[in-house]
Amino acid sequence: MKGSTVLKSVFLSVLIALVALPAAAQLTPKETLGKALYFDRALSSPSNMSCAVCHEERAGFTGSNPGINKKGAVYPGAVHQRFGNRRPPTASSAGDSPVFHYDAEEGLFIGGMFWDGRATGWVTGDPLADQAMGPYLNPVEQNLPSEEAACVVVAESVYAGLYEEVFGPIDCSDYDDDGHLKAYKNFAVAVAAFERSEEVSPYDSKFDYVMAGEAEFSPQEALGWDLFNGKAMCSACHPAPLFTDFTYDNLGVPRNPDNPFYDMDQVFVDGAPINDLGETWVDPGLAGFLSSLPEDWFEVYGLEKSAAVDENYGKHKVPTLRNVDKRPGRGFAKAYMHNGSLKSLEEVVAFYNNRETMIAEGSIVPEVMANMNVDELGDLGLTEEEEAALVAFMKTLSDGYQP
Repeated sequence: MKGSTVLKSVFLSVLIALVALPAAAQLTPKETLGKALYFDRALSSPSNMSCAVCHEERAGFTGSNPGINKKGAVYPGAVHQRFGNRRPPTASSAGDSPVFHYDAEEGLFIGGMFWDGRATGWVTGDPLADQAMGPYLNPVEQNLPSEEAACVVVAESVYAGLYEEVFGPIDCSDYDDDGHLKAYKNFAVAVAAFERSEEVSPYDSKFDYVMAGEAEFSPQEALGWDLFNGKAMCSACHPAPLFTDFTYDNLGVPRNPDNPFYDMDQVFVDGAPINDLGETWVDPGLAGFLSSLPEDWFEVYGLEKSAAVDENYGKHKVPTLRNVDKRPGRGFAKAYMHNGSLKSLEEVVAFYNNRETMIAEGSIVPEVMANMNVDELGDLGLTEEEEAALVAFMKTLSDGYQP
């Protein structure tokens, strides 16, 4: 009976998958498998959550619940009392991030996925696939108990034949030397293929049409594009056409007081609180991941671990700006920054333009004062007209433009 219940759940998930997105292009078998995995709510415990719950097309493949976005911006897991610490990043236009590494010439850590870079690409060779391995087993996300449990769900699913077509017979007991189930790594590779497909990353925004000579910016959008590459210095970290340089920055973002992670000292997993620091927790960003690496990893780059951790405290991955304003309607609420503390593009641009004044006046208090970027934001001297032009330009980055 248990198998039939799983089969019914997966079948419904596949039906949802077939109607949830427009058929932008014919998917390959690997991409189709990735799509089935992406929408399968049976791949959680309890069976109520899929990748798409936190990464939905209508919101630019990020969080699509406006009520959550207006407040804490962090989404609950399959066990609804459990929350992680950051808002979901977009799953679109993310496939070009390099394997996590240190660039000695630039003096910067580059690549990887997640806000803190911990999906390095060291497991599958692809950071996007490494990222896809995480949520299924994360107790504050999809909460499956093991890679084998995920494998059993897929083996009993209506799309099991598709897995065999792409990767061969599914084996839920065959592990790689690195301790990961080979099939589970294949699931992640397939999800990454779907996220790179034209359904998720079509690159068909107004910006793309303009660059192809098939559309024109409005005067306001054109001014915003000029400012983006000039006075506003946005392109220093968000260069076109990907609109990210895959580095890490501390922007001086304030805490989001509504972040539910502050209450996770009262919610336990395996006898321990999810966040034992409660309201005193400070997001270390990249430094949190770096602190988990062994000393000899840093020695390869001629770095001292403690110094590298200190210098990257509070830094988060520079996100792509593609689909930054993608939403189903003008009144639909979105959240911005790693913690969702800012609630509109207008608020974001004003923050970039006036951060130093805001800090001096006390209207914002950065969560982490150390390592703040003081070169590309803080006191830009933009007029209200120029701020509005930047917002207008960023709105041209939403996929699905109809010329």
